[in-house]
Amino acid sequence: MAADINPLQASRRLNLLSLFTSGSTLICCALPATLVAIGSVATLTSLISHFPQLIWISEHKPLVFGLAAAMLLIAGWMQWRARLLPCPTDPQLAALCTKTRRQSMWIYGFSVLIFLLGAFFAFVAPLFI
Repeated sequence: MAADINPLQASRRLNLLSLFTSGSTLICCALPATLVAIGSVATLTSLISHFPQLIWISEHKPLVFGLAAAMLLIAGWMQWRARLLPCPTDPQLAALCTKTRRQSMWIYGFSVLIFLLGAFFAFVAPLFI
């Protein structure tokens, strides 16, 4: 079954996984900082009481960011590898292949943007406070 997955499909799956791990960096650092900045400490307190795992994620942010960075590097490598793979000769499948590649690049770029935003709030913004 795993042999049926071509590098383009694997790249897309890794991109979605990198999007998920990058999102965790926002939850750990950007969301709490934003809520405190806009004066919604009560909302943050309520959020933490409903999801106490947020405290663990915040306490282990180097691990969270390390895993997210690893996923982004793997996804980027797979994206780089799949960029020159031939698409099928069938016009419909070729159009789908091209669309999938474009979507994968957008997802990957968005993942990197989310990661950088989370990294800013986790490591750079506290230096200014």
